[in-house]
Amino acid sequence: MAAGVPECFWSVFRGEGGPRRPQRVANSALPEAFRVGLVMVLVLRSFPRLASCTGCVGLYQMLGLLFRAALLAGTGLLLCPPVGWRELGTKRQADLDDENHTRSSLPQHVWRINLDTPEEAHQNLSFGAADRWWEQTDLTKLILASNKLQCLSEDVRLLPALTVLDVHDNQLTLLPSALGQLENLQKLDVSHNKLKSIPEELVQLSHLKSLLLHHNELSHLPDGFGQLVNLEELDLSNNHLTDIPSSFALLINLVRLNLACNQLKNLPADISAMKSLRQLDCTKNYLETVPSKLATMASLEQLYLRKNKLRSLPEFPSCKLLKELHAGENQIEILNAENLKHLNSLSVLELRDNKIKSVPDEITLLQKLERLDLANNDISRLPYTLGNLPQLKFLALEGNPLRTIRRDLLQKGTQELLKYLRSRMQDDVTSSSEEPPVTAMTLPSESRINMHAITSLKLLEYSEKQAAVIPDEMFNAVRSNPVTTVNFSKNQLNEIPPRIVELKDSVCDVNLGFNKISSISLELCRLHKLTHLDIRNNFLTSLPEEMEALTRLQIINLSFNRFKEFPSVLYHIVALETILLSNNQVGSIDPLQLKKMDKLGTLDLQNNDLLQVPPELGNCETLRTLLLEGNPFRTPRAAILAKGTAAVLEYLRSRIPT
Repeated sequence: MAAGVPECFWSVFRGEGGPRRPQRVANSALPEAFRVGLVMVLVLRSFPRLASCTGCVGLYQMLGLLFRAALLAGTGLLLCPPVGWRELGTKRQADLDDENHTRSSLPQHVWRINLDTPEEAHQNLSFGAADRWWEQTDLTKLILASNKLQCLSEDVRLLPALTVLDVHDNQLTLLPSALGQLENLQKLDVSHNKLKSIPEELVQLSHLKSLLLHHNELSHLPDGFGQLVNLEELDLSNNHLTDIPSSFALLINLVRLNLACNQLKNLPADISAMKSLRQLDCTKNYLETVPSKLATMASLEQLYLRKNKLRSLPEFPSCKLLKELHAGENQIEILNAENLKHLNSLSVLELRDNKIKSVPDEITLLQKLERLDLANNDISRLPYTLGNLPQLKFLALEGNPLRTIRRDLLQKGTQELLKYLRSRMQDDVTSSSEEPPVTAMTLPSESRINMHAITSLKLLEYSEKQAAVIPDEMFNAVRSNPVTTVNFSKNQLNEIPPRIVELKDSVCDVNLGFNKISSISLELCRLHKLTHLDIRNNFLTSLPEEMEALTRLQIINLSFNRFKEFPSVLYHIVALETILLSNNQVGSIDPLQLKKMDKLGTLDLQNNDLLQVPPELGNCETLRTLLLEGNPFRTPRAAILAKGTAAVLEYLRSRIPT
């Protein structure tokens, strides 16, 4: 054998297996001309002096290129595992990252890496070299993360074999349309950039399985997004999206969808067509309702609805596999049995920081429940049967006005609390079966009416009854007694009781909060002595102009309703001293009209949709309390708001054009 020729090459001609060859190739499988060429290579390798002449070196390199071409053409001359390019590609990528860790652009040879002859072909002619350039395959993974890239070249199309492209944590403002030509791409990570849009061509990536677009500045998506039918993971969180294309319904293979931290006000009902979806995250948006069809998503296992504006939960008749439901920090008031009875697989139920007033007994149907978070609600009483949940390991109840459970008991932990609830179950059954005592002096129609409150306290109260109407016997009981305070809060009223007008000559304080009232009746507008009106947590969108007749009204609470505009009638009730309008959707205010309200001392506009605060509001010098946090305006900044009302007003005055 000629000196310096690797044994594996001789074994090819003998039909024997080489040391790294997974299968044998017969001599007859090689093209005749190519076998002759290989013999010439071996001759040159055997006689170094001959190989050193200029002409032979050129011939040697030419034969080397032919050798590689034969490999790529599928001749199978070298059937060693194609690890060379993968290793070399990793090596080159590491060199690129280590030497220039904060590149703002890429050299052209990166895009042409599949096309240009490797430097090894000119510098290393040894068949025994560690980097065997003739074994190289096309690049399949390109990772350019954590640089300062501002753009990607359209030449990315020169890398058609890419299956993974990772450019996260750069400064990209747009993507090349040529991305749509990477037909083999399966994972694309462009998160943590500055993208405001994505090219329409992106939807041509029919093999894409993972698309990560989170932490960008996207405000819309291409209508044809549904063409990405093989997508399994889609992360759009932390953008500026206001709606979702209806074509999302075509993403039938999607398993994980993250829409958190956007500006969505609703979800398309067609989203229910995603039959493979297991995880849906809609945290921190502006959702007021959830489409009822969402409850038909049979594969759903995790649903995140935290930090929205939900007033109720949907029913989940088909979500048999749902394991986690997170709906904290909303405006949910009622937890019904229908919300719970189908959730047989639920292990985590998180409803903290809502307005829930009671927990239904059907909570005990959740036999797999392990974590229940009801902290910071309005719950005054718990069903003692809660102690029967066999898997419950964590129960959070702090921040509730519980009447039957001592504070120190809450601090002893979940197991002690469950033990206490179980001990009280029998007492609860006994007390619930007892009727209120009826004496000979009690009229049947007055058995549930506190006559002492009516006659001595001048209070007519029918609250926390979950009643759809106020019984007539309540008004009948008033008779000629002058009632000054009415409390019909925390019921299910759809309208203001018409008979409230019968109290117009005496009533000063009316509480209708926590109901389902959608409009103010004219009867209420006739309560001419009214000074305090609490109608928070209802469904109001406007106030009638007839309310201007309430000339003595000093305090009005309209928080947690659905106002999109500041009610104009309030500008004309000059006696108003306090306006509470937080947690609505008010988009603007009229500072000139507010300035005319010379008795106004408190204005609460927290958590609305104010895009700007008019500088002229600074002229409302009677304001002692101005609350503006939680709105999307940019100025005044949070640091100024934190300094208090006087500082905010002074700042606004300094911004008035002169």
